[in-house]
Amino acid sequence: MAAFLAVESSRVRADIVEAGEFPDLAERYNVYAVPKIVINDTVEFVGAQPEAEFVRYVAQAGGLQEAPPADE
Repeated sequence: MAAFLAVESSRVRADIVEAGEFPDLAERYNVYAVPKIVINDTVEFVGAQPEAEFVRYVAQAGGLQEAPPADE
């Protein structure tokens, strides 16, 4: 999902990191399970999320008071 958003918007950048290959980053972000998503060092969650919930997290990290409505 993160990579898709990065392709769709120039305001989003996605870095996908293999925690086993970069243990320093895994430690920095307290990665104990995957997937672990960290957005702007302010919002984080573990586990796969439905698309609408993922977009809400991104909106929250972007400082939006209210996330856009989900197209479900």
